[in-house]
Amino acid sequence: MTNLLARNTDDNGITTITLNQPDRRNSLSMGMLDALSEALASIAADEATRVVVIAAAGKVFCAGHDLKEIRDQLDSHEFQLALFNRCSEVMQQIVNLPKPVIARVAGVATAAGCQLVASCDLAVAADSAHFATPGVNIGLFCSTPMVALSRNVSRKHAMEMLLTGEMISAARAEQLGLVNRIVDESLLDETVYAMARTIADKSGHTLKIGKGAFYQQMEMPLAEAYQYTANVMAENLRADDAREGICAFLDKRKPEWKDS
Repeated sequence: MTNLLARNTDDNGITTITLNQPDRRNSLSMGMLDALSEALASIAADEATRVVVIAAAGKVFCAGHDLKEIRDQLDSHEFQLALFNRCSEVMQQIVNLPKPVIARVAGVATAAGCQLVASCDLAVAADSAHFATPGVNIGLFCSTPMVALSRNVSRKHAMEMLLTGEMISAARAEQLGLVNRIVDESLLDETVYAMARTIADKSGHTLKIGKGAFYQQMEMPLAEAYQYTANVMAENLRADDAREGICAFLDKRKPEWKDS
C-alpha cells in the first residue's frame, strides 16, 4: 500500500483498509481516492478476503474532500470534474465489491466522509462519532454525497442534513439508519470484528450473490424486483454451497463451504 493507506488481512479473511493520513483529517484527496480505488480493485480479486473493514487513523474518520487541494485547483474545471468523478467511482466500487464492507467509524465523518460511511454495506460507530454533510455552509452543496445519503436515510432526513449542514450525533445517525450500531469507543473494535467474523463464517459465494442482488433489486419496481430475485434464488440453488448448506442444516451439522 501507499503511505496514505494501511492494509491488513487476518486469519479470518477480514481485510482492514485504514485511511492513514490523520494530519490531513483523512481527507479524500485525489491521491487518497486513487489509493482506495487500487486497494478495492485488488481486494475484489483476492480470494483470501471474505469481509472488508474500512477504518481510519487518528481522531477524524474522514473530513471529506481536501479543500486545500480544491482551492489550489479552483480555476481548473477539468480537475474538479475528475475529482468528483473519481470519488463517485470509488463509492460505486464499494457497492459493487463482491464482499461485504463495514465502516468502522470513530470521530467525525463529514461531506464525502459521510458519503463513504453511507456507501458501505454496514457501519458501526463509536458513541462519540458525529456526521454531517456541511457543504451548504461553504457554498458547495454536498451533491455527490447526497446520492449515497439519500439511499440510506429517508428523503426528509437526508434533506435536513443537506440543507442545514448541521452535525448529528452517532445516536441520531443510528435512528436515521445511517449506521447499524453505536457502541462505547472502547468496544468499537470488539463489535466491528465480531460482526465481521460472523459474516466471514458464511459462504463467500452466497454473500457475493446476495450483496449483488440486494443493490440490483432496490432500483427496480416491485414486480420486477420479485421476478429478478426469484431467478437469483433459483440460480443460487444450483451452487455447491446452497446444496451443502441445506444438507448440513437437515443433518444438524456445520456446513463445509467450497465458496462455489
